[in-house]
Formats: sequence, structure tokens, C-alpha cells
Amino acid sequence: MASANITNDTTNYDETCPLLRTSNVDTAEAQIAEKPKPTPLPKGQLAALCVVRLVEPIAFTQLFPYVNEFMNDLHLTDDPSKIGFYSGLVESLFAISQLCSIYQWANISDVIGRRPVIFLGIFGLAGTTVMFGLSKSLTSVLVARCLGGLFSGNIAVIHSVLGEITDSTNQAIAFPIYGLCWPVGSIIGPLIGGTFSHPASKYPEIFGYQFLKDYPYFLPCFIASVIALIGVFLGFLFLEETLPSKRTHEKSGSPTVSTNGVGATPAPALPEKPASVSKLLSIPIISALALSGFMLSYLGTSFDVVFVLFCYSPIESGGLAFSASQIGYSLATAGAIAASIQLCIMSYLLRTFDSAKMYNFCMSLWPYTFLALPILNLIARAGLDEITGELGTATVALLWVGIAFVLMLSKVASLGYSLSMILTKENAPNAASLGQSNGIIQFAMCFARSFAPFVVSALFASSVEYNLLGGHLWVAIMVTVSFLGTTISRKIEQNSVKTIG
Repeated sequence: MASANITNDTTNYDETCPLLRTSNVDTAEAQIAEKPKPTPLPKGQLAALCVVRLVEPIAFTQLFPYVNEFMNDLHLTDDPSKIGFYSGLVESLFAISQLCSIYQWANISDVIGRRPVIFLGIFGLAGTTVMFGLSKSLTSVLVARCLGGLFSGNIAVIHSVLGEITDSTNQAIAFPIYGLCWPVGSIIGPLIGGTFSHPASKYPEIFGYQFLKDYPYFLPCFIASVIALIGVFLGFLFLEETLPSKRTHEKSGSPTVSTNGVGATPAPALPEKPASVSKLLSIPIISALALSGFMLSYLGTSFDVVFVLFCYSPIESGGLAFSASQIGYSLATAGAIAASIQLCIMSYLLRTFDSAKMYNFCMSLWPYTFLALPILNLIARAGLDEITGELGTATVALLWVGIAFVLMLSKVASLGYSLSMILTKENAPNAASLGQSNGIIQFAMCFARSFAPFVVSALFASSVEYNLLGGHLWVAIMVTVSFLGTTISRKIEQNSVKTIG
């Protein structure tokens, strides 16, 4: 055996050969050492950005618990099943207006900077939210929502700031924290709307003023507006400018010139120019993200709208007959579930799995999310007391468990929004084009959101009114659209830089 070992050892031994061989352990340690260290997270900037980001979901979701009741109070129709048409119109108009302004805000921010655009948008959103609470007609409601949508078009700019203060080494921490803002806002917003709508009748000892009786939806809108103004104030104090060209000008100053050429400070490099829209859309991954973002937004918005309408509708019409307060609690539950996912597992998922593959998984959950809703109605029908018209205690408990499950499915599927931001940052052609890339994808998402509420509300109302497919035609159509969205999302994995790289 010893001779065999000597025979097989063909190493040439001379004065240059090390006495000890390099072990595999040393090689592994060297490979580990080569991994880049995470860039320190700008905690102050991230905290300021999260405060600013929190404003929109609060202002946007605080009306969900009472929007159908609001439309009913305007006496637009005598048929309760048609209320969904008007509430869907209100929500769609907001998204249409946002669609018209989102790319313009992104372009303006590439010129004047991120901070002015963000603050102007939030300030305008605060004013239009108060205007909504003071509305007494459908016209004034639509005008308020239209203006609110125009000011909310700065969402792509806020996303761009996140991309500019992070890199690939710390985004697994930063993006889940930022992603918490919408779930937390969607907890606070519905609780505000469900708790403080009709305050004079709910809390006459505290809010029994004639003004609040005349304007029963003013108080939740006012509270949301105050939160928005606080966000502007804190953002103004702590949020720094992140646009690369603005930071270059602020930090560089005038270059130092030396006569002997020694110790001269070189002039700063010229900032990169953003790519044009046509060039960005010619990049397969950007166009795939935009198209899939359209489908994600359509499905996500449709679920949010139809879930509220489903909860508000009578049990006999395929719903759950929930009150505004119960709807508010269920939406707050959805926000709590989303916040828990972002806080507890999102960072681990980003470190462990490929973003494109996770995005595909999230999109694949939407068909089952819509399929689960009619099951809740079957549970309610089975436990409904025909004499009293009330649900039994066991049925109510089972319903809330089912609601929690359905909402968990929807919030896991909605992680696609955070993953879309990460994929956009990873695949933008250069830093200067990040704002434009976000603008294109947010434009696609807002386009879907502009008509999804009206379409799904009309589909739900028509299915119930004409008993189409037993009142569940809307489910069949949404499941079909969901499977289509799953198919489209596969193009992202095929073209993602990390997946194919």
C-alpha cells in the first residue's frame, strides 16, 4: 500500500514546494472572505422614508370600511346590489388620476430632486382627503378622489429613493422593513375609518356635535390628513435628497486646481443619463416586469375591492352581511397578517431564495385566493338561523378563521409588490434610469388599478343580480384571469439578471 501511494504521487518536490499542503478548509475560508460585507444601512434615512411611505396607505384604506355605506347615504340608488357600481367608480377614478400623473412625477423628480416631489404629493393628498370627508354629493366625491389620485402619483419616486439608499448587500434587510409600511398603514387606516365614521351616533358623549352629524365621514378623513401632515414635517426634517445628480452637485463643490499637478482634486464624473422609455421597454426584463406588474395590480386591487363588497353584501346575495366596523376589523387583520409576514420571514426569504422564483410563487396563489371566498359564504349560509337571521357562535368563529386564511393567502400573494421593486432595482440598466424604470412599472400597475375596481364591482353586482353561475360568475372569471397572470409572470424568471446570470 505504501509503495502504491508513493508511485501515484506525481508531485515534483523542490525548494519552491511548500512543506504543508493547502487544505480545502483554507480554500473555503478564502471563498467566504471574498463575499462582500453588507453596506451599513442608512437607518435614519430608511426611518424617514418609512414615515413618508406610511401616509398613503392610511389615507387610501381609511375609506374602505365605509365607502359602500357612504354611497348608500348619497341615495344614488334604491337597489343595494348596485352600490358596488358607485363605490367601484370612486376607487377607479382615484387610480385613473394617479395613472395620469405617475410618470410625470417620476420625470420631474429626475430634474428637481426627490424631496420636493414627495412633499408636494403628500401635502396635496392631505388636503384632498379632508375634501372627501366634506363631500355631500357624488360629484364632490369624484372630484376629491380625482385630485387625490393626481397627488398620489409620486409613489414611483418614493420607491426610487429606497433603491438609491440601498444596494444588493443590504436590501434583504431594508426592503422588508419598507414593505411593512403598507401593511401597517392598512391596519391603521381601516381601524380609523371603521371606528370614527358616524362618530356622533357611535360616541355621542364625545362627538355629539351637529357638524359631525352633518358630515359623518369627516372625522376619519381629518385624522388621516393630520397623519399626512406629520409625515411631511418629519420627512422635511430627516429625509435627505437621494437623486444622484443632486448629491453630486451638493458634495463635490469646486474642484481644486494645482499648478504643479500634485494634490489636485479631480473634477467629479458626469452623472449618467436616464434611458428613454422606448429603450427601457426594449429590455425584456423591464417589459416583463411592467406586464406582470399590470396583472399583479389588477388581481390585488380586484381582491381588495371585491372582498369589501363581499363582506358588505347580504348573505342571501353571496356575501357576509358585515357592518362597517366588522369590515374595518377584517381589513386590519389583513394588515396584521401582512406585517407579520414582512417582519418575520421576508428577510429570510430574500436571503434564501431567488427573487424571480418567489415572485412566480406569489402570483400562483391568486387563483386559490379568489376560489376561497365563496366557501365563506357557504359557511355563513349553513350557520344562518332562519328565524332570527343571526349567525351562531360556532359559525362566527369558523368564519373568522376562514377569513384569516383567505387574507393570509392574499397577503402572501401581495409580496409580489415588494419583489417587483427588488427586481426593478436589480435589472434597471443604470442608477440614473431607476426612477424611469420604476415609473414605467408603476404606470402599468396604476393602469390596472384604474379600471379594476369598477370592473370587478360591476362583475360582482351583475353576477348576483342576474344569478349568473349561481351568482358566482365573478369567481370563475377572476380565477381564469389569475391563471393568466401566473403564466405571464414566468417571463420574469426567464429574463432576470440573477436568474440567467
